[in-house]
Amino acid sequence: MEEQLQLRIYGEAAQPTLIYLPGLHGDWTLIGSFKRALGNRMRFVEVTYPRTLTWSIQDYAANVENALAENGIISGWLLGESFSSVVVWPIIERKRFKVEGLILAGGFVQHSMRRTALLVQRVAGAMPLSLITRILFGYAKVARFRYRRSPETLADVQNFIARRTELDRRAAVHRLRLVAESDPRSIARNACVPVFALSGALDPIVPWIFVRRWLRRNCAALRDYRVLRGDHNVLSTVPDASADQVVQWINSVRESEKRTLQE
Repeated sequence: MEEQLQLRIYGEAAQPTLIYLPGLHGDWTLIGSFKRALGNRMRFVEVTYPRTLTWSIQDYAANVENALAENGIISGWLLGESFSSVVVWPIIERKRFKVEGLILAGGFVQHSMRRTALLVQRVAGAMPLSLITRILFGYAKVARFRYRRSPETLADVQNFIARRTELDRRAAVHRLRLVAESDPRSIARNACVPVFALSGALDPIVPWIFVRRWLRRNCAALRDYRVLRGDHNVLSTVPDASADQVVQWINSVRESEKRTLQE
């Protein structure tokens, strides 16, 4: 199972479909509170990536498309968190899956600090698993405060830590390299689907001020960009506000399309 991309699907097919593609950690272990906040307003699809050391960005995109098709999902909204920003743009370009809209969460087009990503990749690649484990246990303690308003996410933290194996570390390092090498700016410039973006105000990993500036100047498909009181993991740190904003965006596009058809 670890060698294949995995899906979990919640909700009815008649509802708008929102597909969550995870950040650098590569799984669904930190999205519980956001899913709870969505309630029954969306059909929610969670993705966990395999711990691959060989996939290219195009491989990630193709495997997401294949998994969705195998589950009868032919259209929907993409919710690309952080790392998955490098995955969603190729899916839009390839047009094998009907993307109704794109929402970036702590996301980007081309990362503004690619050299930093390469440096982090080298440091993480050299870290022994024992040190990473100690850091993660420290993270668990911090998480009690960080996710105090997100009980579902807090409950998932231990599962999150348990998944951080040596292979998982190496897979994350590989994903960092993909981020550093990725440049989908031409895709974003020519995007023909509604694009929205959501960031936490305190985000040193993906500085939103640079992302927002570039999108506003270069991505004609950008409809809105919101900055909430969260950090890089905005979907987890402010799940209720994030879920409400995502639902509002999707409903606004659907209503606009409905009015256009009626006219």
